[in-house]
Amino acid sequence: MNTTATPTAAPAATTRSTLDELATGRVGFVADRGLWTKEQYRKAEGIYETIDRLGLEVIRVVYVDPHGLTRSKSLTPSAFKAAMRNGIDTSPGGVIFDTGLELVFNPFESGGGLGNEEMTGAADFLLVPDPDTFQVLPWVESTGWILADEYLKNGDPLPYSARLLLKRELAKLAERGMEMIIGLEVEWYLTKLVDDRYEAENIGGFGQPGGPPVVAPLNIGYQFMSENLCDEAEEHIRDLRRALIQFGMPLRTTEHESGPGQMEFTFAPLDALQAADAMVLFRVAAKQISARQGLHASFMCAPKLQGFDANGWHLHQSIFDTASATNAFATSDESQILSPLATHYAGGLLAHSPATTIFAAPTVNGYKRLSARFSLSPDRATWSADNRGTYLRVLAEANDPASHFENRIGEPAANPYLYIASQLVAGMHGVDEQLDPGPMTVNPHDTSLPSLPCSLAEAADELDRSALFREVFGNEFVDYYLRLKRNEWRRYTESLAAVGESDDQDEISDWEHREYFRMY
Repeated sequence: MNTTATPTAAPAATTRSTLDELATGRVGFVADRGLWTKEQYRKAEGIYETIDRLGLEVIRVVYVDPHGLTRSKSLTPSAFKAAMRNGIDTSPGGVIFDTGLELVFNPFESGGGLGNEEMTGAADFLLVPDPDTFQVLPWVESTGWILADEYLKNGDPLPYSARLLLKRELAKLAERGMEMIIGLEVEWYLTKLVDDRYEAENIGGFGQPGGPPVVAPLNIGYQFMSENLCDEAEEHIRDLRRALIQFGMPLRTTEHESGPGQMEFTFAPLDALQAADAMVLFRVAAKQISARQGLHASFMCAPKLQGFDANGWHLHQSIFDTASATNAFATSDESQILSPLATHYAGGLLAHSPATTIFAAPTVNGYKRLSARFSLSPDRATWSADNRGTYLRVLAEANDPASHFENRIGEPAANPYLYIASQLVAGMHGVDEQLDPGPMTVNPHDTSLPSLPCSLAEAADELDRSALFREVFGNEFVDYYLRLKRNEWRRYTESLAAVGESDDQDEISDWEHREYFRMY
């Protein structure tokens, strides 16, 4: 009997896309976990078309660490398209270091030093790009940019993700038929780069940032809102302004503030997540565009530079009723300037101001602005009607649809997701508990009034004691964040002790300038 063997089909050729699919994240992770909406899938298709049409060569996938600094991977288009389905693995370094890149948690302990078995051994977590945030960068050739959310490989949200924390709190607010609206008002410095100090002797290391750049003032400053000083800066900020507008950010104003080369940019109101994302991209754009011009942009609160004023980040906020599309802070009662909801929201912000300070001013340097020598910066837990020296400035009147609060405590280096989320949690707790903010004050620096934390250490202790934030943010996140910030404080005080000095709210140390001026 003759038999004829059936030929075996040749294996399919392994394609580049197949290899990228296997090399990136966890196959099908986004769909399997239901992480995107239908609208995000639609936007993803538009992103792929843009990549192909513009011939983009690389896409930066970015996440924001607990300190508000951006960390990224640059992906080729094929790898990026796979990451949009599967996520992409990344090292945990960004979440286990403090601001100076000192290792705070031992990744080789059980639970990675974090008490989380998924983090043992410095294990990767996954970045999942958010199609709502994609941009093409106009200052660098053929490059896309996108924010990502962080997930453990088992599919759970990374417990240390600030962006996911804010999204969680906003989802709770949405269930109540409400939306948080945020306006950004940000001060920062633009300086001339004299020496980037990239010599070997200035190279840093883990726990010891490299030396700060040497800079010169852009102008002499101290002609508040001077048109002439603003004009001197125009050639330098023009590209930044154009980039922000290209990104679709609602830039409202640019002006020259007090210090030499001190700028203030303001943005029209956005929903809270969009505002936080916009703050991240704004800082990225300002630093990178300026560097290409031979300048140095810094969002450090108070640089150690002769004659430089301190920078603030004033956070404008209100709550909207989504069903009626009206501002829940506004009132039609001619005898009042705020609705009852807004008044109780203010009560929550004031009651929890000590615990929220660490999220608004998360660096050692941020507290050098909250000093009596800066009368326009708050040092007391107060609220006042249109008073720039207070903690919570009330900008409202009867029948004003734009009624809102301005929190004036923040520094521009703050993590925007944590700053905004902490305000929302404190304010809505005031609403739920019907907290009374007490009378508004005329003198916000009255020493008989409750004081705000005067240092990062004091702010950490206040958060540690907060039952509200331990309940809402969770003990795991609060304890994690406190370890990072207390380690930052420890390195600072040890640096002072080494030269025979102690912490002084009115003095800026060399350590602070080295730690923050370049990176922020």
